[in-house]
Amino acid sequence: MKLQNAITDVYGIEVGHAQNEEALTGCTVILCRKGAVAGVDVRGGAPGTRETDLLNPINLVEKVHAIVLAGGSAFGLDAASGVMHYLEEHKIGFNTGVARVPIVPSAILYDLSLGRADVRPDSAMGAQAAALATSNRPAEGNVGAGTGASVGKMFGASLAMKSGLGTASMDIGGGVIVGAIVAVNAFGDVIDPEKNEIIAGLRSGRVGPLRIGKKDAFADTLEMMKTPVGRGVMGLASRGNTVIGAIATNAKLTKAQATKVAQMAHDGFARTIRPAHTMLDGDVIFALSTGTKKADISAIGAFAAEVMTQAIIRAVKMAGSAGGLPGLNKT
Repeated sequence: MKLQNAITDVYGIEVGHAQNEEALTGCTVILCRKGAVAGVDVRGGAPGTRETDLLNPINLVEKVHAIVLAGGSAFGLDAASGVMHYLEEHKIGFNTGVARVPIVPSAILYDLSLGRADVRPDSAMGAQAAALATSNRPAEGNVGAGTGASVGKMFGASLAMKSGLGTASMDIGGGVIVGAIVAVNAFGDVIDPEKNEIIAGLRSGRVGPLRIGKKDAFADTLEMMKTPVGRGVMGLASRGNTVIGAIATNAKLTKAQATKVAQMAHDGFARTIRPAHTMLDGDVIFALSTGTKKADISAIGAFAAEVMTQAIIRAVKMAGSAGGLPGLNKT
């Protein structure tokens, strides 16, 4: 089977996007119609999530039926309600005896400062994204949860860059596929780890009377954090951040193992986002298991970090200019 280099290469995974291109916000739904064993790991200091406690391995429910990634800050959590209604209509959910209750964990990012703050992903948008979900390769860039994403926001939007949503997958042998999808809305910069170079992030320029960075180069968020001007703005720096994503595999995992995969996948954030997991980010990764293939859990986690790295790089490379922010995708 030829891979599409997408999370939908994993059996049982479908992805759908819905967005408002004028308001620059949207949501992405990862459907698992037959259910998927799931785990989650929350690393950022400012998360916005729904139904993540039930993914704790000590809790009852074993499988989820969808994951929602959305913009709109905490308002965007409403998109999960629309996904639940869609799944209920299709008789998908946890059987309680008197009703089927769809299990739909979700995470949001803050994009209210780009586009319109009064338009956010809602139940209708969530239902629309679910209805559009397919196993085809999903669109990337300024779509779904990545519609209003940006990076390099130490000094606000004036020196930031447009980012978006990306996906990737890998055959790790023995018929085991590991895929990733991620919306990149980081406070910091995105790095090409092979070259150790910034490819998107805080640009050089002027903020009022101040000159930030060197001309024709990235300012480098980490370097700016060492400077008096950088230290001076950290307490006031943009809180409109967060990187949210999911890993999926057709290997058979328990909830505890899925949680471990989600933990290890955060290494992909650390390799490509500098700095990652700050108090200004709400970084979250879900992990999904849809199949019965046998594989070593350490190998799955190691390659989960690899595919997450690739997905993050694609998220910025596929993002076009929008909302006054420049993007790398010029097509």
